[in-house]
Amino acid sequence: MAEVENVKSLGALLNGIAQKVYYNNAEITEELLKSEVYPDMPQDDFHSLHEKMRGVLKSIATADMDPTQLEAFLTAQMRKLGGGGLSSEQAAAMGRFWKAHRARIRESLQAQSRWEPSLRNVNWRVDLQTASSRGSTSNTPVALVELELGRNGQDSEFVCLEFDELKVNQVLKKMAEIQESIDSIVHHS
Repeated sequence: MAEVENVKSLGALLNGIAQKVYYNNAEITEELLKSEVYPDMPQDDFHSLHEKMRGVLKSIATADMDPTQLEAFLTAQMRKLGGGGLSSEQAAAMGRFWKAHRARIRESLQAQSRWEPSLRNVNWRVDLQTASSRGSTSNTPVALVELELGRNGQDSEFVCLEFDELKVNQVLKKMAEIQESIDSIVHHS
């Protein structure tokens, strides 16, 4: 019976850590978790357990471990010497928790790393202007670009741009410069 209670407590602790770290629930604190989940545990022991489980969960979430990676990682954690590793029941609780929460934690991490507003869609076309308002013909191509921008959970905003051939070439040149900068950074790191 004590093992079942300990497994439930570990699951509740992991859930609380995920609420605080990944789901931005400011109401969850280390003190609240201690008082609700491990009220009889000494503060120092709880702090050590909390930090260990938070660190292991962070490692798993950062790597977005699949089941094979998770099993290998948890096995290695159980073999750690000096008390820094996980017990078999802690590893089992972590495994069950990660299998149940992987998708939601991954979505949360992706949302936290996204710039806002983000570009949701781009539509473009090239029109050929065949006549002006004065009746003369010009046959000038015009690029029309519609950008759909939005913040997470909000409706989109649309920005429409019109470019002549000179402006299109300027934009393409700037994009090539940006790509060169990115390439130089990537190749040097």
